[in-house]
Amino acid sequence: MHWLWVFVIGLVVGVVAKLLTPGKDPGGFIITAIIGIVGSLLATWVGQHLFGWYQEGQSAGFIASVVGAIVLLLLYHLLKRKST
Repeated sequence: MHWLWVFVIGLVVGVVAKLLTPGKDPGGFIITAIIGIVGSLLATWVGQHLFGWYQEGQSAGFIASVVGAIVLLLLYHLLKRKST
């Protein structure tokens, strides 16, 4: 049940990040969820290791997860622009 919840929250985070990020974004349903999940993991890691915001075992909140997903989408746009 935990992984289903992670997927659903990741999907919501990915959708919000895609709505807030200008430009054409990759993938569909699954990729959007993966972007949201990885964005949350990125936000958690940065919060724990660089800023000390979260203790071990804590995860980033919704807003930080969306920011992490936006960072991933911006990196995608940057790399895609360089390759074309």
